[in-house]
Amino acid sequence: MDVLVLGGTRFVGRALVADALARGWQVTALHRGVTGRLPEGVEPLTADRADPAAFAAAVEGRTWDAVVDTWAGAPRTATANAEALRGRVVRYGYVSSQSVYAWGEHVDESSPPVDADPGLGDEADYAEAKRGAELGILASFDDAVLARAGLILGPHEDIGRLPWWLDRIAAGGEVVAPGRPDRPLQYVDARDLAAYLLDAVSGDLAGPVDVASRSGHATTRTLLEACVAATGSDAVLRWVDEEQLAAAGVEPWVQLPGWVPESGEFEGFLESDTSRAAATGLHCRPVSDTVADTWAWMQGAPRPPQRPDRPVHGLPQEVEQRLLDR
Repeated sequence: MDVLVLGGTRFVGRALVADALARGWQVTALHRGVTGRLPEGVEPLTADRADPAAFAAAVEGRTWDAVVDTWAGAPRTATANAEALRGRVVRYGYVSSQSVYAWGEHVDESSPPVDADPGLGDEADYAEAKRGAELGILASFDDAVLARAGLILGPHEDIGRLPWWLDRIAAGGEVVAPGRPDRPLQYVDARDLAAYLLDAVSGDLAGPVDVASRSGHATTRTLLEACVAATGSDAVLRWVDEEQLAAAGVEPWVQLPGWVPESGEFEGFLESDTSRAAATGLHCRPVSDTVADTWAWMQGAPRPPQRPDRPVHGLPQEVEQRLLDR
């Protein structure tokens, strides 16, 4: 396969590049040349994809078997890029998100998405941006693969969820562990997401797929215990129930990454039906491997800067201490 990766220097994009190279594919990556570096063997194309003229000039006269894209910004950019690639690529794969579903109504791929416009600019929120990009891509490639990822973890994460847990647990002492220990956790390792999407665009899969592990592939306990094991820490997990967390004003998902209450507005949040992904080839490695590999990466190369479009994750020290004191 001859594949074009839009981006390719950060988190999921670099996982896509690495997997494609490992397959022996010819890899071209179009990026701005601002963040990260491409590995040897990748042909670089430098352009700001938000500039339609620059993007069109960069791909002029070129063809590829497939393109894979991770765009999370203005939908009009993804829409314009897809239009410029019409007739130049055969297959289109897009890393979307389960955030595209209407809040509280997500069960599987048949669930209703949010309203969105493919022509929206930076005013789009995350759900609108991802859904708008889907619509813009489908207008040019009606057989596109829409990989609607769940929580994404793994090496090179630039959002700060698993790295925060690893840093906190590595520091040792008593650590607030949220909610029910055996609460099911759904996620996908960035490398497993990349492998799935590349398999998909090299075959005939089309349409939306919820790309995440089955509910219960991991639990809050197995994730945090894997962090203790990977870091070799003397940390002690202190389980704090949801009522105490709510009383302390803890912000779900952001202050305790990957955790939300099991009831109320978040009910069913981590328990969607991902059987289509499993049936079409998604393989999810053990949570212990994801955690250990992420910790190993954190000990080596410099970490990427925090993504400006995402909040800083982690429980403030004073809030954690109040919870532990109780």
